[in-house]
Amino acid sequence: MEGSEPDRPAESDAVEKTDVLRDFQASFFAMRRLRSFPWTFLEKYLECNKSSDLISDILKQTCLHSLSRTCPPSVRYRKRFLSELIRREEAAGCDPLDELYDALAEVIAAEDTTECYKSYLLYSFRALQPGGGAVSLLESVALISEGTTGLVTWEAALYLAEWALDHRHTFTGRTVLELGSGVGLTGVAICRSCGPSRYVFSDCHPEVLQKLRGNVRRNGLTEPAAAVEELDWTTVTGARVAQVGADVVIAAGQSPEGRSWCKTITKISLPEMQMFPPSGADVVYDPEVVESLVKLLSEVLRGSSPELLVCSTVRNQETYGGFKQQLRGAGIEHRVMSGDVSRVFHYDRVAPVEIISLFS
Repeated sequence: MEGSEPDRPAESDAVEKTDVLRDFQASFFAMRRLRSFPWTFLEKYLECNKSSDLISDILKQTCLHSLSRTCPPSVRYRKRFLSELIRREEAAGCDPLDELYDALAEVIAAEDTTECYKSYLLYSFRALQPGGGAVSLLESVALISEGTTGLVTWEAALYLAEWALDHRHTFTGRTVLELGSGVGLTGVAICRSCGPSRYVFSDCHPEVLQKLRGNVRRNGLTEPAAAVEELDWTTVTGARVAQVGADVVIAAGQSPEGRSWCKTITKISLPEMQMFPPSGADVVYDPEVVESLVKLLSEVLRGSSPELLVCSTVRNQETYGGFKQQLRGAGIEHRVMSGDVSRVFHYDRVAPVEIISLFS
């Protein structure tokens, strides 16, 4: 019937606006660089409508959202974000939005700290609900703090979490050990979405362990389903790892430019042990650390013929190649796992990420 068809352009615009709001929200809570936000859409909208209603909607999904009260991004970040919204509004000649200036005044009055929260939406296609649909982590504002890089979330941890969400069967109903959990992103995402029977987070740095325990509790994970243990994988033995009773072991590592880092998953298949997937979050690789890790992986492989998956952000081909060379020297072969992963989280994807399967 004539007139019964929906207004396609209006419907399309509404969908695009909803997507843009979600992009703003996900990017804001993950504290992405401001240049990565969908500013072009906002500029065109302001130019065409001369209204600040979209900015008001953005505010409600970011600085005025309940999650920003309980787990706020850093003061400096919120200040820059709000200032950018004001700049865009003024450039478009829109009437000033009182709530925007009120929000900026509140942030300016707040005391800056060395810690902040980052929240990663587990389901980017859903509107964020308070207390659900996100992994919220207390992190260090500085890249390197307390002598460790384990106080921030790195790309390898995010990528491995996305891989896990695409391969839930690897973790469902199994015991998982993570070596070098860092602040806990990968493990929390796996626990919230993949249904492991038990998940053991681990790290060795005291400050990281303190943050890790807090983040595990903050995301509603408790004993016995989730545990945090002090494990230094530069000194821990394969026998000690076997005591955990894991199916899968993962270890992930990050480092500044010029060093190699990766995230490792080790699947142990011991007849006398309960099957479990080991998982690891972020591990810093200097030559000595790599040597210790390779030695540990070699011990685990000798004792249980495990499958190991290593996810690495390849910033430096030379150091990454050195890691693979040490693996070969220890009698460990590798196979590259091809295939894309679903883009669940908002983070920079400039550097290539590779997952390899290790075997003896």
